[in-house]
Amino acid sequence: MQEKLWVFRAADRALQHTLSKQLSISPVTASVLLARGVTTPDEATRWMSSVQGGLHDPFLLPDMESAVERLHQALARQERVCFYGDYDVDGVSATSLYLSFYQGLGGNACGYIPHRVREGYGLNEGAVRRLAEEGISLLVTSDCGTTSHHEIAVARELGVDVIVTDHHQTDATMPAALAVLNPHRRDAIYPFKGLCSAGLAYKVVSAYQQRYGSGDVEPDSCLDLVALATVADIVPLQDENRILVREGLTHITRGARAGIRALKQVAGIAKACTSETIGFRLGPRLNAAGRLDHAMLCVRLLTTESDQEAMQIAEQLEQLNRQRQQIEEGITREAATYLNQDEPAAAIVLGSRDWHLGVVGIVAARLVDRFHRPSIVIAIDGQGRGKGSARTVEGFNLYQGLSECKDLLEAYGGHPSAAGLTLKEARLEEFRRRFCEVAAQWAGGARTVPTLHVDAEVKLTDVNFDLIQELESLHPFGAGNPEPTLAVRGLDVVDARVVGEKHLKLRVRQGRSFIFDSIGFRMGSFEELGLRANRPVDLAFSPERNHWNGYDRVQLRIKALRMSGEVS
Repeated sequence: MQEKLWVFRAADRALQHTLSKQLSISPVTASVLLARGVTTPDEATRWMSSVQGGLHDPFLLPDMESAVERLHQALARQERVCFYGDYDVDGVSATSLYLSFYQGLGGNACGYIPHRVREGYGLNEGAVRRLAEEGISLLVTSDCGTTSHHEIAVARELGVDVIVTDHHQTDATMPAALAVLNPHRRDAIYPFKGLCSAGLAYKVVSAYQQRYGSGDVEPDSCLDLVALATVADIVPLQDENRILVREGLTHITRGARAGIRALKQVAGIAKACTSETIGFRLGPRLNAAGRLDHAMLCVRLLTTESDQEAMQIAEQLEQLNRQRQQIEEGITREAATYLNQDEPAAAIVLGSRDWHLGVVGIVAARLVDRFHRPSIVIAIDGQGRGKGSARTVEGFNLYQGLSECKDLLEAYGGHPSAAGLTLKEARLEEFRRRFCEVAAQWAGGARTVPTLHVDAEVKLTDVNFDLIQELESLHPFGAGNPEPTLAVRGLDVVDARVVGEKHLKLRVRQGRSFIFDSIGFRMGSFEELGLRANRPVDLAFSPERNHWNGYDRVQLRIKALRMSGEVS
């Protein structure tokens, strides 16, 4: 386990006392709320509430009026509409949402997802021309289109109107589309910038319902799709995203959609679903189609009403995900071999003709976890054209970093935390040097280490079922609302052993407290962590309820360990 810098969040004691007293919650839960910027009892009540409400007016989004009016016009005229999405979970979820709602109105619609390898990301001219030939007169994008100036101009020449729903960073100039629904537009007044594309699609159909009513499919019945996309796309679980995901998780747990029921079954999910269920179980299986096959499989899965068809597709996704894991592990090992020879530079940029384009993003994320540096992994085709994915560490803005190298790139786009790029193989070395210089300038020459943010320091006697229940009320957890991390100092280790697949099992106590079980998944042995027996330790953890052998017990899920007395 890589060394981490423990950073204890400072809590305003007066505010902590106020929240604890007025909401009848523990000081620990009050500290966690303060760490998320929640400072008043009213804000805390909204944060912890399970009641849906507080969503922003969809008509505050730029061009919403034009988008809704054009969709209604297409419905009235029975025009053929195409919903065109990206091949990730956000794109396929948004496309499925649009299709379900619009076809429920009686509209004439189809879906289109480009093939990752043959067509690449976003709108492409070939697809636009084929769709125009097939009679499409309105094209609605999801998770792409903001920078597709040429392709949208081609569509207009062919008589096809384009509505863009996208949440990627924008240029100063918008494409000549009928509507560009993007909260990052410079002229946008929408109060929340963090919606993913499926969230934006939900806003569009909600606005349509407000203006013209709905058909067989209510917008709120699609919140399971919004939750899938919001969590999988790692957008901040703040503001209205919390409301949308919380309600969507209820739908996913209930299994109201045939495709999600089947996907849960093949993934072995029987318990209530959380954001972790999406992030580690459902999301990877949905993404596997776009990585190794074709993401239209996922649109079929998420829109079918046939249990039999849903199960067939879910089983196919399960097989694809297993193949993806094998390919990813091989490339990660190979990439790490290159880097283990020397201390990595301020950033990691690797490319190969032998690597599969579909998994480079996951490999980049693995390298960030292992080496804690911005990482770019590029798959180069037989014509010497490289396409890559980038992931980053806290504080380094990928989109801005790539923009400082844009003269070396054919294309780039994305978010501050994840991005994609295209370049010629001949420019790879020059790009590597430039990007590493940008990252080194950001780091200031210092060696960056991963940071562990601790929400509150506690005593073991503070940890009980009441605290666990309070902390559970703060879900969903993810980007912008991380799972609470607590820390306790000076623990005596009663027993330490390795169980299962290198999981560290500890029994600990503090002074005369009860003995608590704790588990560190894949942490290995005490000795492998550089810890010494019979010495007190500090433990960073998340408390959880562990049901075993008919009883509930408090368990500490370990996030980090260190010898007591070490300086943060």
